[in-house]
Amino acid sequence: MKSEIIYSKWQLAILVSSRVLIGWYCLYEGIIKLMNPSWSAYAFLMDSQGMFASFFHSLAASPTSLSIVNFLNVYGLIAIGLGLVLGLFTRVATLSGIIVIFLYFLSHPALINASYMLPSGESAMWVNKNLIFVFLLLILLVYPTGRRIGLDRLLFNRPKK
Repeated sequence: MKSEIIYSKWQLAILVSSRVLIGWYCLYEGIIKLMNPSWSAYAFLMDSQGMFASFFHSLAASPTSLSIVNFLNVYGLIAIGLGLVLGLFTRVATLSGIIVIFLYFLSHPALINASYMLPSGESAMWVNKNLIFVFLLLILLVYPTGRRIGLDRLLFNRPKK
């Protein structure tokens, strides 16, 4: 039998707010990419540095893989964002968010000597916003809230017999 995590009102409010804020950020990023017909992940992938740069460069080099990456970026971010904002399939949305944003981090790690052409936000020697988002999503994975405040409550909380 699974035991339910008990949250105080403040804990629940902070966790749900964090989930919604991260979801909004992902949803916004996906919609902005969708609304820009010339958007492509090509420049981001080619700007990659670090030990996985050759992998990300190879994704950009192939038109087929670039099309797949572009599609997954746009619609993946929208799906992750909607899932987190609405509390719908939050486990899947959270895990997907961790994977996608960690790939962003691996593509553009906060290296000491790295100089990226594309703006990627602030970094503080090995830590950047992507790594922070990954850890926030890990917290949301360990302390889920979708079945308390979200559409998961309607889908998965069945009456006890």
